[in-house]
Formats: sequence, structure tokens, C-alpha cells
Amino acid sequence: MDGIRLDIRFERAEARYAGRTVLQPLDLALSERRIGVIGLNGSGKTTFARMINGLVTPAAGRVTVNGFDTATETESARRQTGFIFQNPQNQIILPILREDIALGLQARKLAKPDVRAAVDAVLSRFGIGHLADRRSHELSGGELQLAALASVMVTEPAILIMDEPTNQLDLKNRRLVVETMQGLNETVIAISHDLELIAGFDRLLLFHEGRLAADGAPAEVIRHYRDIASA
Repeated sequence: MDGIRLDIRFERAEARYAGRTVLQPLDLALSERRIGVIGLNGSGKTTFARMINGLVTPAAGRVTVNGFDTATETESARRQTGFIFQNPQNQIILPILREDIALGLQARKLAKPDVRAAVDAVLSRFGIGHLADRRSHELSGGELQLAALASVMVTEPAILIMDEPTNQLDLKNRRLVVETMQGLNETVIAISHDLELIAGFDRLLLFHEGRLAADGAPAEVIRHYRDIASA
């Protein structure tokens, strides 16, 4: 996966929950390799990210990912993206890591030797082969993030969406996750309050009260975010 192909488009797309608009109509095109998403709690940033992989479909307008409409071509759109949730422990379904990673390949109906080879390859890629037969509750915070990453990346999505990837990690585990993220070839969209993590990204999006409040170079957008946070 070379991480080059990225064409995400929001065309007057909006999201509503229980009759309330949580993301105002949005027109946006994304093609950068590293994109950060910031904003205060409840600003709409997680809803925005979930609209990219079809977890939230537009109440109006349209979202496409590499040409696939997330509402009418949901499965094809979802194959373009991998999503790592804020709490990776909730993402590890089976107790043994190797089995959980293999679960993501079941829909492909691969032969058992091919599944094992794919699992071994992704474990090796992220340097967690020694954790293959460990139980999820035995893993550290950083190891859980890498386990969730392996479970998602075994299906080879072009785009990886990460929700607060360094949340509640100590310095050692944070460094482990950050170094792994930096080594990814895939396109990464990261929702984060960790401004140091995303300061070197290609583009930042700032959401505030359900609207896109700023969009551009990290230094400028972070400055705008600090103004909002201190108001």
C-alpha cells in the first residue's frame, strides 16, 4: 500500500442526531497524506471522521472516499478505510491477539495458510510478533494501540483514521505509538488533542460547534484553536 491515493469529498454533507444538527453542511476535499483533526469536546470532529468510513451517513449531502459514496456504496467505501477507536481495548474482540487479527480476514475467505501468513506479516510489520498469543488484558496501553493497528491494517486499507491515538498513554507508550505512526506508508487522519503529535502534519482541520472553523497549515490552525480554547 503506497499511501498515495486519497480523494475524500464532502459535498454539502451534514449529520444529525435525534433531530439535532451536529455537523453543519460541509464542502471539503482532502488529498494530503497526513491530516489532523482538532477541536473542543463535542465540536463535531469525531462525527466528521466517522462520516469518512460510513459509520455515520449524511443526513443531507454526500461523502465520497476514493470515488465511493459512503451512503450508497458503503462496503466499498469502508474497504478504503481503517478506523481505530479512542479506546483500542474495545476494538480487540477475541481474547488472543493472533485470533483477533485473523478475524478481519474472514470475509475474504482465504485459505488457512494464507490467513496465517498475513497475520504473521502484520505482526512482524509492527514489531509485536512476541504478543501474538497474548491476551488483550495483559497488554500495555501502547501494545493495545499496536494490536488494534495490526487488526485494522491486516486488511490493507488505503486510509487509516485514528481517534486520539496517544490518549492516556505514558511517555514510553506514547513514543512507541508516535514512532509507529511516523513509519506508516498509508494516509493517516488523526483526531487528537495532542498538538505536538499533529504539529508536523500536512494539514489541520479545526471544528467548533459543529462547523469547520479553520483549515490549513498546522501552526495557523493551532493558533486559532488556542484562541477558541482560551475564550
